[in-house]
Order: sequence, then structure tokens, then C-alpha cells
Amino acid sequence: QIQLVESGGGSVQAGGSLRLSCRRSGDIYARPCMGFFRQAPGKGREGVAAIDWRDFSRYEDSVKGRFTISQNSAKDTLYLEMNNLKPEDTAMYYCAADFLGSLCAAGQSADFRFWGPGTQVNVSS
Repeated sequence: QIQLVESGGGSVQAGGSLRLSCRRSGDIYARPCMGFFRQAPGKGREGVAAIDWRDFSRYEDSVKGRFTISQNSAKDTLYLEMNNLKPEDTAMYYCAADFLGSLCAAGQSADFRFWGPGTQVNVSS
């Protein structure tokens, strides 16, 4: 089992930055695919970025060049550095994890079994 808890959300003005963290607990030897998803009011959940145990990462097109996903050497804490934030980035951000192997880069929300409670990001214009 994997437990996830996000932190670091908040309110910023457009152009500002935030850093989200996701702490993973449970099986300390696990090396799952981990990622951040987001859901804005009235919209579906979309993938933002994901990273596997080899630190291979992928990004949703709208965040490329602005967001960076990373993890610590123990692979138990995930980070999402968000720069040049835009009002359209406003959403609840969720951390997710699962054992997707080589499918990590293509993983959709339905592929992930383990989820954090979410952290809210608000970007004002």
C-alpha cells in the first residue's frame, strides 16, 4: 500500500511560483510511477506531469517549460516546481502513484490506484 500527502498549495498572482510536495509512505522499497494531476471546477482531471523510478519525466503540453517534476534520491518525496503561473493553472492538484513500469509516461488518471487528498492552487490575474 502507498499513502500520499500533498503540501505547498496556495494563492499567487499570475507570473508567480509555487512548489508542491508529495510525501509517500507505506512500502519504503517501492519505486512506483508518480505524478501530479489537477482538476479545475467543472472540468475533468488531467495529467500535469509524471516521473518514473529512473527519473524519466513527461509533461502536459500547457505546462512544458514552466513546470518541473522531480523526486528526492529516496524516491519518497515528489516535487512540482511551478513557475510563471497562469490563471488557467488554478485547480486542485493531486499526487498519484502506481506501478506502471514502462507505461508511466502514458499513464492516465484511471491507471493510478493511489491518490493524495489534494492541495489547492489559485492563480489570480
